[in-house]
Amino acid sequence: MIDLPIYSPLEEIFNPLFSLKGVQIFIKRDDMIHPFISGNKWRKLKYILLEAKEHQKKHLVTFGGAYSNHLIATACAAAKFGFNSTGIVRGENVENETLLLCRLFGMQLIFEDRESYRDKSLLFKKHFHKNQEAFFIDEGGSGSLAAKGCSELIDELPDVYDHLFCAAGTGTTAAGILSGINRKALSTKMHVVPVLKGADFLKNGIDNLTNGAFFEFHTDYHFGGYAKTSDALLNFIKDFTSSTGILIDPVYTGKLLYAIYDLISKDYFAPESRILAVHTGGITGILGMAERFKF
Repeated sequence: MIDLPIYSPLEEIFNPLFSLKGVQIFIKRDDMIHPFISGNKWRKLKYILLEAKEHQKKHLVTFGGAYSNHLIATACAAAKFGFNSTGIVRGENVENETLLLCRLFGMQLIFEDRESYRDKSLLFKKHFHKNQEAFFIDEGGSGSLAAKGCSELIDELPDVYDHLFCAAGTGTTAAGILSGINRKALSTKMHVVPVLKGADFLKNGIDNLTNGAFFEFHTDYHFGGYAKTSDALLNFIKDFTSSTGILIDPVYTGKLLYAIYDLISKDYFAPESRILAVHTGGITGILGMAERFKF
């Protein structure tokens, strides 16, 4: 049976800035769903795994960088639900803590140069064209099935919020949440914070998955690009984590919350606004940036 109990509480956080501006901030703690299939990873994988099982596929094949949270999540999910797994890794053959976890969960790793990695369908055919049990999962678990799983987050909310914020790497999670908002005809305004540079293609992807539903797109918080950072962002993460007890990462949720705090300071929100931020997990992303934190 493919099932994982959802434990994702809502938690209000406090800061003198919020009191000054008259707003309330809440975090949807998807990082608490599972230690390794955490955050949006379980939501995105749920219907993908169900489809793999329906088609009697027993070998999950997916893609990611050397510090990919998605690779860890897929490896763990495969082990938990009785699949074999292979991760095709972008770049040179390396060893690190992330890939160690993948191997411990039984995932086989194949390293491909960055040029070859661009065509994932071709790589799948190259390595698995004779394997009838192999099942293709796109990088990050992106796609309509993943969006369907992410849309269910909205059904868990006990209240309606004025604003809902989500970080975006592929845009799938944001598209799913936006679809959930529209399905329930909520007044909540959706905000998407892309974590990479030149993110117009993400906006187009979200539009395609939601039939052009309206959302705000905040493009000023990528800090130079995907997995790029700065002292300002790292200092924010240290201050936030030490003052709330909630661990956030520099790749996704750190940028998301930095954006929210910055927008609050600039009076973007009306007084008495209730703002919900989705913590999409991915804490192991810190492992790839450990040396950048200075204490």
